[in-house]
Amino acid sequence: MAKIIRIKGEILGKDEPMVFTKEYNVVKEDDALETMYSEMGSKHSVKRAYINVLEVSEISEEDVQSPILKKTLEMY
Repeated sequence: MAKIIRIKGEILGKDEPMVFTKEYNVVKEDDALETMYSEMGSKHSVKRAYINVLEVSEISEEDVQSPILKKTLEMY
């Protein structure tokens, strides 16, 4: 069964860390982490060592904040 995982973290940069929150609908928590590392590294040209994960939590459908994920969940 799929879970909704919220990942909070920061990307270390030259000036201040960039804080982010990402939400994924995945089967395993590890899949969410791998997808997040891949997306953030690709978009921001940063290596995984510069991405700090601060919190990983499973959330309910009602707690989803991402508009794209909300629309996806409404389709099912």
